[in-house]
Amino acid sequence: MYGKRKSYNTKGGSVRVCFEGGEGVISVITDEIINVFSPVSNRGHRSKAIEGEKAERVDFKVNDGAEYLEIKTRALRVRVYDGYKVDFYSASGELLCADYRGSRRGSRQISEKFLALLRAEGHELPRLGDINYKIQVVKRMEGDEAFYGLGDKTGFLNKRHYDYEMWNSDLPAAHTDAFKALYKSVPFFITLRKSCVYGIFFDNTYHSYFDMGKEKDDYYYFGADNGNLDYYFIGGEAMPDIVRNYTYLTGRAPLPQLFTLGYHQSRWGYENAGDVREVAAKYRALKIPIDTIHFDIDYMDGYKVFTWNEADFGEPGALIEELGKSGFKVVTIIDPGVKAEAGYEIYEEGLAGGYFAVAQTGEVYENAVWPGDAVFPDFGNPQTREWWADKQKFLIELGARGVWNDMNEPASFRGGLLDDVVFTDEDERSNHEAMHNVYGHLMSKASYEGWRKYDERRPFVITRACYSGSQKYAAAWTGDNQSLWAHLQMAIPQMCNMGLSGLAFIGTDVGGFGADVTPELLCRWVQVGCFSPLFRNHSSRGSIRQEPWLFGEETLAVNKKYIELRYRLLPYFYDLFWECEEKGLPPVRPLALHYERDEEVRDMNGEFLLGERVLVAPVVEQGADRKLVYLPRGEWYDYWTKEKKTGGCWFVTEAPIDVCPLYVRAGSVLPNFKPMQYVGEHEMDELILDVYGGNGRYVHFQDNGEDFAYRDGAYNKYEFVTLADGTLKIELLHRGYEKLYRKFIIRYRGREQEFAFKGDPLTIWL
Repeated sequence: MYGKRKSYNTKGGSVRVCFEGGEGVISVITDEIINVFSPVSNRGHRSKAIEGEKAERVDFKVNDGAEYLEIKTRALRVRVYDGYKVDFYSASGELLCADYRGSRRGSRQISEKFLALLRAEGHELPRLGDINYKIQVVKRMEGDEAFYGLGDKTGFLNKRHYDYEMWNSDLPAAHTDAFKALYKSVPFFITLRKSCVYGIFFDNTYHSYFDMGKEKDDYYYFGADNGNLDYYFIGGEAMPDIVRNYTYLTGRAPLPQLFTLGYHQSRWGYENAGDVREVAAKYRALKIPIDTIHFDIDYMDGYKVFTWNEADFGEPGALIEELGKSGFKVVTIIDPGVKAEAGYEIYEEGLAGGYFAVAQTGEVYENAVWPGDAVFPDFGNPQTREWWADKQKFLIELGARGVWNDMNEPASFRGGLLDDVVFTDEDERSNHEAMHNVYGHLMSKASYEGWRKYDERRPFVITRACYSGSQKYAAAWTGDNQSLWAHLQMAIPQMCNMGLSGLAFIGTDVGGFGADVTPELLCRWVQVGCFSPLFRNHSSRGSIRQEPWLFGEETLAVNKKYIELRYRLLPYFYDLFWECEEKGLPPVRPLALHYERDEEVRDMNGEFLLGERVLVAPVVEQGADRKLVYLPRGEWYDYWTKEKKTGGCWFVTEAPIDVCPLYVRAGSVLPNFKPMQYVGEHEMDELILDVYGGNGRYVHFQDNGEDFAYRDGAYNKYEFVTLADGTLKIELLHRGYEKLYRKFIIRYRGREQEFAFKGDPLTIWL
């Protein structure tokens, strides 16, 4: 297509290269981030993931050689060849990533007879004809690659030898590792090789395709049906650098309100106020800590968004106020589909404002969702987003503390939206084909901006559908999973890859959304949920209820144990989110993120890290009461027994139904709160420090847990330094929040000591 290179020119941070058949632009964003662009469908980037100016002033050099044009930064060398082949090297000249020089050789030779048989049995037909996509990049496989990321994909941690699609999809069937696409499109992956690591972000919103060496073992590729050639090569010395650079580009999850890190209970459906009151009262009576109850679609009048079902839920807002007196916060679901009903205020406003997507004929496009015939807001239109943001005021005035965006792929009941349905792309006419994958992203942005406008506290938005960059606006969950052991097993790599993809505030429906959970499965799932950022038990109408007291005393005790543990560890989770906003690293991490040179962890599907200090090795097999555990190099402590373990080896540990194996890295300090039933129950003026012997440093963050004052310096930052000689040093590094901890309670080797604190440095001999 491109042919031979003819000329180039440099302007600002970009090098425009002219070829016989087109042009390419190489832009230096930072020393470690390079954009490769070619205007195939339109001239500009029009990114939905990247907001604001990310390009830094970089001193780079361009050398014109006989075979290639070389662009050199402090960290990378980029070589551009004829045919717009682009290779990447380290500053020292080591090859990192090269374009494949051959052509794709996928086998598509299928006889008409066999195709007829496939059709007769209802099989999905393979793609025939030209196997190349309109937009396509084929990279050479060096042979030692492992692939991570790609957002919310099913299956295993390492994506090598699998292929996927980016097309947000509501698929109610039980998800398997053969699924190509789910609810989210995050076209970013990390390639880990034995000697190097890099990331690639393919910023294309059309239906796109990723083959990670499945088609052939000597190349991998990514492509799309339309749009531009537009990808970012992301370099770095180690995997955390890649995540940091990617989240610098697309944004980082902001620090959430503290209560959102507590326990959540939900079900479709709690059909009336009595159901909700009964659940809330039982939690408090049994003294199971909980902060949040989610209202699914039944709270709405006829499933119409921004309405209240007075017949079943009473006076608008009264139930929420009542629950608030017992410490409960309420999150309400909202779907994008607006009921097409004359006289319905939201529908009439949308028609008058031109806020809905339209068919090619110019008529408002209709499909069906929960309320029946429905129309779809055009979230690519800034005026539509502003209108939708203002609608959030209805929920806020009811007393809700967050919004849960569902069905926003967008899902529909009469087949998918047609590709040519007319949408807006900011200031241009567009269509569903281009805007589908960012529909949920833009809905979340509108929701976030509405809560930011009408509530002084940090917005709490949850979304099912995402695109790269959605982490700036919303938490997410893995969608409609099932009460299956396979789905519990899949939760670990699924959350790890979402975290690597920037989606830090994530979780799964604890117990499974569909089908019927067993007592054992619920016990093991709550142990995974305890260490998931979003900790929500959720189930569907038609399945058995999943509240923990419904399965006998043992199941109740296990659930209570891990929910209480979650509340003790709230300050640790909060610190991890503060670190995430600062550095982009997610709370839930695959072991490969910090131990990338350890080949034992490259395909580790059954363990994960919570931050850098805690290793979680949950039991995820039915009937198992032992766990085969691998600890990376270094010294570790068993969280439950305090036994010291040396890493770099495998071992079997006992794991009865009430034990999730946990290990804490030597030299760690884990901050704890004293027991509570909900955030805000009492003043959190004491901090308990669990100290694990060895050398280490831990920085703890404290603020009011609700608003954005911390961004103006209204926070306290403490440093805890542990030394191998048994010394603990405590120092206040920053004082901007009025409420210092009144005392520290130090727990070390079975002893507990209390120390008053007034802001001066402390040195404690343990």
